[in-house]
Amino acid sequence: MECFEIKGQKKLKGVVSISGAKNAAVAIIPAAIVAEGVSVIENLPSIEDVTCLMVSLDKLGAKCTLTDESTLIIDARKVKSYIATDESVSKIRASYYLMGALLGRFGHAEVAMPGGCNFGERPIDQHLKGFRMMGAKIDTSDEKIIKLDVDGRLHGANIYLDVASVGATINIMIAASRAQGRTVIENAAKEPHIVDTANFLNMLGANIKGAGTDVIRIQGVDRLHGGEYTIIPDQIEAGTYMICGAITGGDVTVKNLIPKHMDSLTAKLEEMGCSVIEGDDYIRIVAECKLWPTNIKTMAYPGFPTDLQPQITALLTAADGRSRVIENVWESRYQYIDELKKFRADITVNGREAVIEGGKELQGANVFATDLRAGAAMVIAALGANGVSTIGNIRFIDRGYANIEEKLLNLGADIKRINKE
Repeated sequence: MECFEIKGQKKLKGVVSISGAKNAAVAIIPAAIVAEGVSVIENLPSIEDVTCLMVSLDKLGAKCTLTDESTLIIDARKVKSYIATDESVSKIRASYYLMGALLGRFGHAEVAMPGGCNFGERPIDQHLKGFRMMGAKIDTSDEKIIKLDVDGRLHGANIYLDVASVGATINIMIAASRAQGRTVIENAAKEPHIVDTANFLNMLGANIKGAGTDVIRIQGVDRLHGGEYTIIPDQIEAGTYMICGAITGGDVTVKNLIPKHMDSLTAKLEEMGCSVIEGDDYIRIVAECKLWPTNIKTMAYPGFPTDLQPQITALLTAADGRSRVIENVWESRYQYIDELKKFRADITVNGREAVIEGGKELQGANVFATDLRAGAAMVIAALGANGVSTIGNIRFIDRGYANIEEKLLNLGADIKRINKE
């Protein structure tokens, strides 16, 4: 089993460049097959989820070609199959975007139930509600496969999401781009990768307005063509490296990001005593000071992102005093806390609230990543801990962080990838 071995308490200093956004890439890649053309996608993160989606698209008949580590050409002209039930589909959560893409293109889709990180109930009922309102008949009698069929072509509909689901907003938007008539999504999610996916679809010839607000209007078109598109920087990767700098008392400049996307995190880092310097496409974190406690509540964008909750919780163990974290998005996202306690962190969980008694020195430990962002939290804790730590299950980390050990090594971390029995 591959593990990370980290010797902690090395002050991180230097510059780290952020890759393309994982959450945008895993939506844009499936969205490319709703068009009958060739798409060139740039600034792609080199991560496992992207590899899985490329395999899935190849099996559907698309030709996926990486011209370099960050540029992918998708030739979707010869996609004939609407059945995506292979193992690569069931490995990751974002494979559910194949439902919207195949339904929009063919009026039919058979897609394996999505996999991905397990941190509680993550229903896709809002996705299916939207498809049903657009005329799809849905068969879930096989608990491992979802079958969707339309008599003729999807039609526009007014869809009110019961919760502002990111996945449902994107999936409905993809399908509606080729539906007949006008679709309105109300109570839509507003995250940056929703805007990025809408911009990509518009580049292909779609007519989508309002992405980034709570009402999105899509006028369906008959056909979409190919084109070239550059993915936005990864908000969560950027935040993770900012937190890595903070827990080590370092001086880290995170470049190739959009500072506005980081507002909720930079506000909290400033509350904790960090110096934050912003430029047009970079943020510098200087944490050569005592860290103060603060309280966090995760919320939909532009609130504090749930995907940075485990990382900020790891940082709060170094703050001198009591902090509280309230998880408002996912009900079981604290599964990683028992692993964090192995570093001798003092954390108590009661329902959706975690209370962190910070300021005690963390000690190196042998831990496991329980999911993608929990894995990042283990890396952060290990960087701040006294002694050597090993982190297992790093396949979770590889799903969402491109070249993480190389980037940390360049900042001065003592980290290596090892094989452990």
